[in-house]
Amino acid sequence: MSHRPFPARRSVLRGSLAASAALTLPTALVSAPAFTRSGRPEARWGVQAGDVTAGSGLVWVRSDRPARMIVETAATESFRNARRWYGPLLGAGTDFTGTTPLHGLPSGEHIHYRVVLADPDDPRRSGEPVSGTFRTVPRRRRDGVRFLWSGDLAGQGWGINPELGGYRIYEAMARLDPDFFLCSGDNIYADGPLAATQALPGGRTWRNVTTEEKSKVAETLAEFRGNFRYNLLDDNLRRFNAQVPSIVQWDDHEVRNNWYPGEVIADSDTRYTEKSVDVLAARARRAFSEYFPITGLRPGAREGRVNRVVRHGPLLDVFVLDMRTYRDPNSPDDQKTDPQGILGREQLEWLKRELAGSRAVWKVIAADMPLGLVVPDTTEGRPNFEAVAQGDPGAPLGRELQIAELLRFVKHRRITGTVWLTADVHHTSAQHYQPSRAAFTDFEPFWEFVSGPLNAGAFPASDLDGTFGPERVFVKAPTASNVSPADGYQFFGEVDIDGGSGELTVRLREQDGSVLFTQTLRPGLVGQ
Repeated sequence: MSHRPFPARRSVLRGSLAASAALTLPTALVSAPAFTRSGRPEARWGVQAGDVTAGSGLVWVRSDRPARMIVETAATESFRNARRWYGPLLGAGTDFTGTTPLHGLPSGEHIHYRVVLADPDDPRRSGEPVSGTFRTVPRRRRDGVRFLWSGDLAGQGWGINPELGGYRIYEAMARLDPDFFLCSGDNIYADGPLAATQALPGGRTWRNVTTEEKSKVAETLAEFRGNFRYNLLDDNLRRFNAQVPSIVQWDDHEVRNNWYPGEVIADSDTRYTEKSVDVLAARARRAFSEYFPITGLRPGAREGRVNRVVRHGPLLDVFVLDMRTYRDPNSPDDQKTDPQGILGREQLEWLKRELAGSRAVWKVIAADMPLGLVVPDTTEGRPNFEAVAQGDPGAPLGRELQIAELLRFVKHRRITGTVWLTADVHHTSAQHYQPSRAAFTDFEPFWEFVSGPLNAGAFPASDLDGTFGPERVFVKAPTASNVSPADGYQFFGEVDIDGGSGELTVRLREQDGSVLFTQTLRPGLVGQ
């Protein structure tokens, strides 16, 4: 591979490590530390960059009190000849979070940045700067692209366990120094309270860091915000955020397991006093927009959307889907017509236009739900289905109809280089889809790769639905349900696009970074 060598970026994170020190959790501690307010604003939750392009990026921070966000950028960590960007005033309306857009950056370069929080009444009183770095997108093909993806963080009762080193997977991912990280959803488990301890097989005990907001299911805006803050208590995640920019999408657990628009929670689920999922989703969406740097999604605004295209030079476009906001209700999914589907008509037409207009060698479709893996939904007490597939290997039904329409479009418009990446099912696998094996045959072969969880319960491999002819080429999954991160089965994926040949190599990796499976795809070929 002709991808540039890993640069040494860790030294630029010293400012971030200083902020991390305030949050360091000794192994005996099982509750979140209480912060003592000093006389100056502090960025105790680190920094993040997101949706980076050739000439722009977004920088995020959270303050512990009202403050003006100021960002400085420079070519080196000495910050000589720094450029200054004045960001928003951070206040209670956004939970003291804020994002500053950076424009006019040089392409294909390391950008060192630091965030300073200034007292809005006395700008001379400012906190310690917190530093981070990212690479802007190169305009030249020869530079190559490397990124990682995964999803599912702090699920099934498995939160930050200091005795195991917290979210250790982020340390392994940071060592690969990717250009960006694609988080495929379930960034939080708003419906998953955390107890101080959980029993493990063999008489062992799992010990969680706990907070008030994680003691119950999230219903209020404050509780959703607290779920996002919880993950930022982890040192590994904060260091990773300061080193690697992100592309973030959402799935169900940002709101509630298997949710869909218009859903009303049954009275039998006494955990919830707010029964309207639409109300919960609106609060969750606001908190989500406040805690991630995402283009076009402004905190607290009704407009804006999660689905978007993030372009990464001539080699790669990433098509970020939202398979929650516009879906039809979960059902047996066997209807013969389904105009709304899992994407909604407007998003489907948007995706078609963007794919047809893309000139990138590779077109990664970032789906928060898998295509051919059967994902049941029993939350309403009947056998519904949560994703696209419903286990019937025959002609497309239900949500499969919309995916069939998309796959047919890709074939007839001769769009090459589509690869599907997803998470959600809490195991890792690689599926190849082939018309000769399928009930629906009007499409070109393609690959779907699954990874995750990052730190959540692991589950057995999902059944395959034969409608689109998937063959599971690789899978690693436990045989039992809800296997804890202490016992492994935590995964992330790597995509490496060679700048010379244009070949795309996918590696499925374990928690420690070990490679489990490798698949290389050649550009411009049909039927690989």
